Amino acid sequence: MAVELITKEDLQLFKQDMLNEIKAILKPKLGQAQKEWMKSYEVRKMLGISPGTLQQMRINGTLEFTQLGGLMYYKYEDIIKLMEKNKYKNPFTAREK
Repeated sequence: MAVELITKEDLQLFKQDMLNEIKAILKPKLGQAQKEWMKSYEVRKMLGISPGTLQQMRINGTLEFTQLGGLMYYKYEDIIKLMEKNKYKNPFTAREK
């Protein structure tokens, strides 16, 4: 029976290979959220809001949308702009509004 020694360098290479494989597996999933147009259920999931809240955002013009048939579509870029616009540095400022 042959004995094989594992060095620190071997472990570092193994670690790097493992991280690269994990990144390759996760990369397609991460890219899906960056579609140009998103459906209502995707927007609700992304923002953590109810269907009624999303509807109210459409009605009052907070979030622009495009309707094709019975489906509503939202630009990913518009959602990010909305989030940036409503970003607060001080957590107490958010409570005042």
